[in-house]
Amino acid sequence: MGFLFRALALLVLGTGLASADPGFWKHEWPRTDFSRTSVGNWVEIISGGPGRDGIPALSDPQFRAARGAGLSPREPVITVEIGREARAYPLRYLIWHEIVNDRMGGTPIAVTYCPLCNSALVFDRRLRGQVLDFGVTGKLRHSDMVMYDRQTESWWQQAMGQGIVGEMTGADLRQVPSWMESWESFTARNPDGRVMAEPRHNRPYGQNPYKGYDSSARPFLFSGEMPPHGVPPLVRVVRVGTRAWPLPRVAEAGEIREAGVVISWSAGQASALDRGEIASGRDVGNIRVRDASGRDIPHDLMFAFAFAFHAFYPRGQWMLGKSR
Repeated sequence: MGFLFRALALLVLGTGLASADPGFWKHEWPRTDFSRTSVGNWVEIISGGPGRDGIPALSDPQFRAARGAGLSPREPVITVEIGREARAYPLRYLIWHEIVNDRMGGTPIAVTYCPLCNSALVFDRRLRGQVLDFGVTGKLRHSDMVMYDRQTESWWQQAMGQGIVGEMTGADLRQVPSWMESWESFTARNPDGRVMAEPRHNRPYGQNPYKGYDSSARPFLFSGEMPPHGVPPLVRVVRVGTRAWPLPRVAEAGEIREAGVVISWSAGQASALDRGEIASGRDVGNIRVRDASGRDIPHDLMFAFAFAFHAFYPRGQWMLGKSR
């Protein structure tokens, strides 16, 4: 695995994973109301290695025209389309920053990506009459990023868009239509689209600090239950609501029509979590989800790992096909 990945593992082991106690965290989070939480056991929340804002979230990013941007055709991006505007947020940047606070078409949004779960979700930052700005706590729950908002310093579960600690406990962020796809797929559909420009941070953008992660036997810093039915924990799944389709089944079929949705797969997107260079990652393909009328259903799509689906949707339905 990558050097940063190994270093994080040593750092976390060095702290003993023992600080799962809000009393320990209060010196770092004096404004967070730890008396309010939906977390059943504090042991579920652990340090991921970096401290608060050790992974620096971005705000007000710059954009450039998609034409001539120079990204590799198979490179993965998070696509957001609001009205007639289309933007691409390359994972070459998100893998190092995990959150981008932006504004698009008058809508304040948070573009989020958790590498350990491979979950890419976009949220409307408006809630309870204010616009929230999000940062990275440096904490993990079920290997998923725990975000925080700078207004109330409440903690949020990225995979659910839900407040889990503090004043905003139980609140839900509205998800904004988005999906992961290749750069080539984005530009073919949006030749006049815009792409996020390289941030002004000293990071080796384009490199994967989690080299070999998505071929690991087990997820990093995860002690929960593995997925049922023999589904490998780090296989990607397509989630629609509380149902999950394993990617290998979708890729083999090319198209699946079930439960009122049409899921299609096409080759051409590199895994961001495979090789040292993101653009060289193995092909995991592009996924699109549509309803029976042919309309996209991007807002309920999670191209994430199976263990994360099972952790956050333990009663979810596994769409394994008739043979299973």
